[in-house]
Parts: sequence; C-alpha cells; structure tokens
Amino acid sequence: LSPGAKMGCFTFIKVMMILFNLAIFLGGGTLLGVGIWVTVDGKSFLDIFGALSSSVLQVVNVGYFLIVIGAILVVIGFLGCCGAQKESKCLLMMFFSVVLIIFIAEIAAAVVALVYTGLAETLLTATVTPLLKEKYGTEQGLTHIWNVTMAEV
Repeated sequence: LSPGAKMGCFTFIKVMMILFNLAIFLGGGTLLGVGIWVTVDGKSFLDIFGALSSSVLQVVNVGYFLIVIGAILVVIGFLGCCGAQKESKCLLMMFFSVVLIIFIAEIAAAVVALVYTGLAETLLTATVTPLLKEKYGTEQGLTHIWNVTMAEV
C-alpha cells in the first residue's frame, strides 16, 4: 500500500472510533440522566410513561442501576473519544483495560448464571409456589403483579 492509502485507512479507523465512542458517551449520558430522573422524581416519570405499559413500574426500581451503567458508559466513551482524537496511548490503554474488565465480568457472570441455574430454580420454586398458593387472589397487590407478569410473558 502507498503511504497515502495507509494514512487514509488510519484516518478512517480514527474517525470511526471517535464516532463509535461518541455514541457510547451520548448513550451513557442519556442513561445517567434517566437514572437520575427516575431516582429523584419517579412519580413524574410514571405520569409521562405510565400509560404505555404497566411494566414501566419496574423501571423505577432500577434508577440506581441506570446511574451506575450510565456513568460507566460515559467514562468509557470519554476515554475512547479522547484517546482516539489525541492518539494518546495512555487513554487508549485505559479504554482497552476498562472494556477488557467489563468483558471478563460478563464472562464470569455467564459462568455463575450457568452454574447456579438449578439452585436458583429450586430456591424460587420452594419460595414462590407456597407464596402464590397462600396469597394469590387474597392480596390485591400480589395478584395484580402476577396477572401483569403472566399477561406479558
């Protein structure tokens, strides 16, 4: 390849990495904002989105999770964008390290989920079945939650 072709290829990769990480940064910022909104003022969130589905109620319970995931994505996007723009080896290595740690954590979570699936199923069966037999139909909240869950599954 000619030197001009190499430069064009590296420039393309740099621009694509910046755009990709900018999308990650903006997505993380969005998750962070929604997480803060849900945590601080869950009632207004339900007023706006509550008419869409009754499963929106579950989103209120994960506000802190959205904040953590959003913050991690903002950091990853920032490291990737700045590292690609400045061609900084340090920032790119930090970006790679964070992505590698997340990848290893995902693999570990998949292995743990695979190993403990039987235990979780046994535990849930032993706990949930008696609860449903005793309280389904008598407690309005529990009955409504299970009806919505079964209608959507």
